[in-house]
Amino acid sequence: MSKLNAGAFEFIPGKTFAPPSQSQNQNQSLPPPIERPEPTEAPRPAPTISLSIGGSKSSSAQPAPSTTPAQPASHPKSTILPAKTQSKAKSDSPAPPTGPSKTFSLEKSKTDTNAIAKEVQAAADKVVLDDLYGKVKEHLNIVFIGHVDAGKSTLGGNLLFITGVVDKRTMEKYEKEAKEAGRESWYLSWALDSTPQERIKGKTVEVGRAYFETDARRYTILDAPGHKTFVPSMISGAAQADIAILVISARKGEFETGFERGGQTREHIMLVKTAGVSKVVIAINKMDDPTVLWDKARFDEIKEKLTPFVKAAGFNPKTDIIFIPLSAFVGLNLKDRVPKAKCPWWDGPSFLEHLDHMPMVDRKINAPLMMPVSEKYKDMGTIIVGKIESGHIRKDDKLLLMPNRDQVEIAAIYTELEEEVPSAICGDNVRIRLRGVDDEDISPGFVLTSPARPIHAVRQFEAQLAILEHKSIICAGYSAVMHIHTLSEEITLVALLHYFDKATGHKSRKPPQYAKKGQKIVALIETTAVVCVERFTDHAQLGRFTLRDEGRTIAIGKITKLIEGADGITDGVANIS
Repeated sequence: MSKLNAGAFEFIPGKTFAPPSQSQNQNQSLPPPIERPEPTEAPRPAPTISLSIGGSKSSSAQPAPSTTPAQPASHPKSTILPAKTQSKAKSDSPAPPTGPSKTFSLEKSKTDTNAIAKEVQAAADKVVLDDLYGKVKEHLNIVFIGHVDAGKSTLGGNLLFITGVVDKRTMEKYEKEAKEAGRESWYLSWALDSTPQERIKGKTVEVGRAYFETDARRYTILDAPGHKTFVPSMISGAAQADIAILVISARKGEFETGFERGGQTREHIMLVKTAGVSKVVIAINKMDDPTVLWDKARFDEIKEKLTPFVKAAGFNPKTDIIFIPLSAFVGLNLKDRVPKAKCPWWDGPSFLEHLDHMPMVDRKINAPLMMPVSEKYKDMGTIIVGKIESGHIRKDDKLLLMPNRDQVEIAAIYTELEEEVPSAICGDNVRIRLRGVDDEDISPGFVLTSPARPIHAVRQFEAQLAILEHKSIICAGYSAVMHIHTLSEEITLVALLHYFDKATGHKSRKPPQYAKKGQKIVALIETTAVVCVERFTDHAQLGRFTLRDEGRTIAIGKITKLIEGADGITDGVANIS
C-alpha cells in the first residue's frame, strides 16, 4: 500500500477487489488521539489579510491582537444585543473609504470634470462665496466690433461721458484739442483712443479698455480695432468679452461698404461667435445723419440684410440678437429713450436700458481657477492683466502660472479703476501683482491657474475644423496662426484624420487626402511651442480657436482630444532599434 496516501485501497492485478473491513480500515487510518490541556484563555481572533486590487485604498488596518490575557472562557462578560440594535449599529458605522480608481486612461483622471466640479463645490459653496465676496453688482464685459469708421470709439466715449466716468471738463478739453487737430467730430472717441497715432488717423489700433457703472451693473468696454490689419487684436478683445456690440453705420454707402465681400462686418460677426460670445446687440448708428434722418425704411433694410448672415454665423435671431437705432455722436437712445418727435416708430428700450436687463451669462465661480494673461508689465513688481474665465481668487493665494509651472503668490488685486480689492471672481477684468516670477518670463497667452487642477499644457491635439475660406486645397503639413483665448501661436496640420459627410454628418473611416472650402474635418494639430488649452467639452472658452493665414480667417475649430507627452512618445519610438 502506498505510503504517500495512507487511506488508499490496495489493488492487485488478477484478483477481485475487496474493500477491507471497516474496523481494519479505522485501525489503520486513524492516528491515536492527542491529549490537550483544558483551555484557560479565550481563543484569539483569526488574523485578517486585506488585499488591495485595482489601485483602491485599503481599508483601515486591523489592530494587532492584544497581548493581555483575556478572561477565562467560563466567565465571559460579553453582552448580546437584540437583533434590531445590532442592525442599527451596523448601519450607523461608516463604510470603509474607497480611493479614486487608478485605471489607466489617455485622458487621465483629472479630465473628469464632474468629479472636479463636485470637489470644488464642496470647498466653496454659495453661502461661503457670499460671505467672502458679498453682494456685488453683476459684471459684464462688452466688446465693440464692426467696420472701420462705424463709430465704435465714439459710442464708447459717449457712454463714459453720460455715465459720469469722464467729466464735462475733460470732454471740453478733448473737443478743443480735436478742433485744433482738424478732427472736431472725433473728440468723443478720444476718451478711448488715447495714443497720438490713433487720434491723428482716427483708427483704433489696440484694444482700448474702459470701465463704467450703472445702477444695475458694472461694465468693462473692450474697444476692438475695425481695420482688417488689426483683426488679431480684435480677436484678443472678443476672447475676453461676454457680449458683443456690433456697430453699424446707417449712412448711405457706409453700411454697404462694411457688409460687402472684404468688409469687416461679416468677419467680425463670425469671429465673436468663435470667441465664445453668445449675445450680440446690433447698434444701428448715425441714424441722425442727413441721408437717414431716423428713417424706419433704412433701419428695416439693414435689419433684413444682416439677419440671415447673423443666423448663419450661429446666433438665434429671436433670442441672441437685438437691433437698436441710436446716434452715438449726439447721444440719442443711449441712456434715455429717443423722443417720439425724433423717432415715432421706435418703442423698444434704450441702449443702456437693454444692457441692464439682459439675462446674465453663466458664471463658473466654483470651478477651478483659469485666467488667461492678456497683458503684462512691470510696476513695483510684476503685473498681469486678464479676465478670470472661471473660479475665484483672493490676496495671498498660491497659484501656478502655466505652461512654465511657475509657483506664484498674489500680492495685490486691482480693479479697472486701479482700486485694490481683497478678492475677485470669474467675469472680472483685473490687474494682479505677482510674487515669485519676473515679467520677462511671462507672455500673453500664459494662464494663471489652480495648483490642484492646472490647465493642460500640450503641443499636440485633435480638433474639429470647419474650413471657411482658402484659395486652394489644404493638405497635411499646412501651417497657419492659431488664435485661442489671448494666445497666438503658429501651428501645423500634422495629419488629416477624418472628414464629415455633409449628407449624413458621420465621420469617414479613411483619412482624406485634402480639405477644401466648406468641408468639416478632424485634424491632428501640432504647435511650435507648448500651449495652454482645454477640451471644448470641459471648458469651451479655452477649447475653441480660429486659424488665420495671409490676413484671412481660414477655419474655426474646437479641441476634441489632448495628446500629452507627445514629445516623449516620439523620442521613444525613434530610439527603438
